Amino acid sequence: MKTYFKILLALFLLATGPKAFSQEKPILVQLEEVAIVDQKVMMPMRDGIRLATDIYRPKGDQKVPVVFSRTPYNFNTYGNGEMNTRTLQTAMEWVKKGYAYVVQNERGRFFSEGDWDILGTPLTDSYDAFEWMSKQPWSNGKIGLLGCSSTAEWQMAAASLEHPALAALVPQGYGAGVGRIGNFYEQGNWYRGGAGQMLFTAWLYSTQHDPMAPKLQAGIGQKDLLRLQRFYDMAPEYPRVDWKDGLAHLPVKDIIKAANGPMGIYEEMITRKPNDPKWYQGGLYHDNMPFDKPSMWFVSWYDVSSSPNIALYNHARQNAVSQMARDNQYLIIAPVLHCSYTRATENTIIGDRSVGDARWNYDEVITAWFDLWLKGKDESGTIAKMPKVTYYTMGSNKWQSSDVWPPAEAVMTPFFLDSEGKANTRNGDGKLVTKAPRKATQDTFKYDPMNPVNSYGGNVCCTGNAVVGGSFDQSEMELREDILVYTSEPLAEGVEVSGFIESYLYLSSDVKDTDVTIKLIDVYPDGKAYNLDETIQRVRYREGYDKEVWMENGKVYEVKMTPMSTSNYFEKGHRIRIEVSSSNFPRFDRNMNTGGNNYDETEGKIATNSIHHGRKMQSRIMLPMIKK
Repeated sequence: MKTYFKILLALFLLATGPKAFSQEKPILVQLEEVAIVDQKVMMPMRDGIRLATDIYRPKGDQKVPVVFSRTPYNFNTYGNGEMNTRTLQTAMEWVKKGYAYVVQNERGRFFSEGDWDILGTPLTDSYDAFEWMSKQPWSNGKIGLLGCSSTAEWQMAAASLEHPALAALVPQGYGAGVGRIGNFYEQGNWYRGGAGQMLFTAWLYSTQHDPMAPKLQAGIGQKDLLRLQRFYDMAPEYPRVDWKDGLAHLPVKDIIKAANGPMGIYEEMITRKPNDPKWYQGGLYHDNMPFDKPSMWFVSWYDVSSSPNIALYNHARQNAVSQMARDNQYLIIAPVLHCSYTRATENTIIGDRSVGDARWNYDEVITAWFDLWLKGKDESGTIAKMPKVTYYTMGSNKWQSSDVWPPAEAVMTPFFLDSEGKANTRNGDGKLVTKAPRKATQDTFKYDPMNPVNSYGGNVCCTGNAVVGGSFDQSEMELREDILVYTSEPLAEGVEVSGFIESYLYLSSDVKDTDVTIKLIDVYPDGKAYNLDETIQRVRYREGYDKEVWMENGKVYEVKMTPMSTSNYFEKGHRIRIEVSSSNFPRFDRNMNTGGNNYDETEGKIATNSIHHGRKMQSRIMLPMIKK
């Protein structure tokens, strides 16, 4: 019996000994053992505004490089009386690698002083932050930028300032920072083809600041802020909104107001047109701005802005100021949703479609990238061995590589729309054919803005419960009479489609303005139809985003769609399909068909729209095909 109790005592001491205790230590305690933790440092900007900054750096006298994340999101160590560990865990990882990890709130967010404006805060905030960090006695003078979504979107415009301490970028899911790139006038994901993307309506409800919200008094010292952060995180708690209903409210300009949300920058931004001068005054990156920093760009196929994001990569690679920067642009494209790179699994399912094992060594590669540019070494040789483009092909479910995007072997191949005049629904007679039809025909449908085609899956983020992103079987949706469906014959052999997808549609209408939408679909032998990408064009902007040109009743116009992007292997026996309609709501806002502002309208017109094909009006889609 004594032996039994001795064993129990030994097991207890083993379980509660120093090793077990260290495993149970709070992450902040563990971090303080290896790092100097300096929270709520109020970094001064040139106009006297101070930005709340947390700094974590290795103990010792060595000078270290900085991994810097600036964000509009709350990273306070405490919330609702409990410790938040996510930022601390990230800090621990970088400190152990020999970096200072610095995270900062944008101007006007949480403990940072000043007034917040989505991507409208002064670019000088970035320059001043780089200047301050590079001159700290613990800094080696090298800074790398890291973040996804709103923690990434400011990086490109900041890089255009060409601060010498900024050594490298890792932007991920960065579309909200892309203004005008070539033919893309998205203005930070606000538009697609001149139509409004509704993601920002839902996002700004819980992000923009109410001007009546309480603020801390200016000039509070660090000691008091450290105490206050344990009790206040300065984060308002907004009631949840059912955005399935909320985004349907008219007029669009009053959606946040109708949800009893805060009034702010949204109410001004919703009135801007795609080429409004205000888009060029904030923190968006435009293709007339310099760029000269090595960058590793991360894009995902089911994100809201894969096409303009890839276009920005190509722009940087072709137009960076120096040859050094042009030679050091890398692109990784994953088959995941917005900022979900590390959530890929052995069986990655995006929506309802399995795309296989899409895992990738993100941590190893990003660390090697910063080691190269911030420490001057790539001991593992990881970067030296990397191709310029690493991309995942769905369908064949494998990672591939290329020196350029699109891959050099991709051949733009036309597929023409054809029918006997009844392409409505998947049960209609719409076809995709490889030879241009000789017979001129048109397919007609009614578009009612009060009964729009509902978004089902897709390349989207940030719309709450209104749209679930990803790839879903569209076959039930394709029973609507206001969706034209064009399908190829079953493929005699498998083919890869990788690159930008161009579409040219000939449209006539009985209203002065409407929208045209298109989806690219992979149809399986069992009839399941999985969406790959989608886009839209507001027809008033068909001749450019600097002017509005109205349609004449019955006249036919060529509409060039904003390019889509994908990498998908269509297996033998699969069919290629496109859907054409005039709405994809609430992924995009509804065109009220009046020629008015849309955002301030509550009543629309029903449009009779026709897609023409054959003879001189060859409506077609151009696919970048790689035969295997």
